[in-house]
Amino acid sequence: MVNFFVSVIEVTFIQIVSVLGIFFVLGFILAEIQAATLRNYSHSVGWRGILWTAWLGTPVHEYGHAFFALLFRHKITDIVLFSPNPNTGELGHVNHSYQPRNFYQNSGNFFIGLAPLIFGPLLLVFLLIVLVPQGREIFNQLTVSQISFATIFAGIKKSLELLFSYSNLSSWRFWVFLYVSFCIASHLAPSRDDRRGAWHGGLTIIIALFLLNIFALLVQWDITKYVLDFAYFFAGLITVYIYVLLISVTHFLLSFLILWPWRKKRPLNI
Repeated sequence: MVNFFVSVIEVTFIQIVSVLGIFFVLGFILAEIQAATLRNYSHSVGWRGILWTAWLGTPVHEYGHAFFALLFRHKITDIVLFSPNPNTGELGHVNHSYQPRNFYQNSGNFFIGLAPLIFGPLLLVFLLIVLVPQGREIFNQLTVSQISFATIFAGIKKSLELLFSYSNLSSWRFWVFLYVSFCIASHLAPSRDDRRGAWHGGLTIIIALFLLNIFALLVQWDITKYVLDFAYFFAGLITVYIYVLLISVTHFLLSFLILWPWRKKRPLNI
């Protein structure tokens, strides 16, 4: 009996990591980069320095929450797309209600909480293709058949060369795209409340999957292959996330270099 439950735990762990792991990893990395970028502004031009990206990035962030709230049949009770509060650090919010006993609505909290990590990156790729010459080719450089540090590094290097080519630097559309990208990428990371809601929904999914695996192993039905097939969709987003991380790191470096002369020791209030 002990071995049976150990097998259930192992299978459930593999399935969860395959499907949801990328969101946890990306959310953590983006949160760290975003916090470091906002510190560059806060320690130089003050808290209001973040508003030059937040006025656009925050509404995109909140629209992502609202879209997935509606998708999972939640009732939106209040939505504020952009209302910066220096005292609390809040820039906007989406309040929603749902039926706790409804599995679909309850599990939807995971995707609602992490919605900007799906909605924002897809919007960035769309803007890249629409606004930047050779945008599709730039994105395709990040698409690799075999994921490894060497192939990812080579793809990033080639993408940067194409993105910051002379023809792009001399085009006003490129600069519009770069600014809009900074706005969106700087506000993709889930907030503390977002992560709390996502964890609640994720826990519901984990429990349901654990119970399903107990039944599946009892009847000798291997559902892992079906879960992994579903995970392939999220694996296809890896290219998108590499691109988002590329934009986020670029924003951090540029803000660090440009704002360094005005850098002061100020407390971060975000």
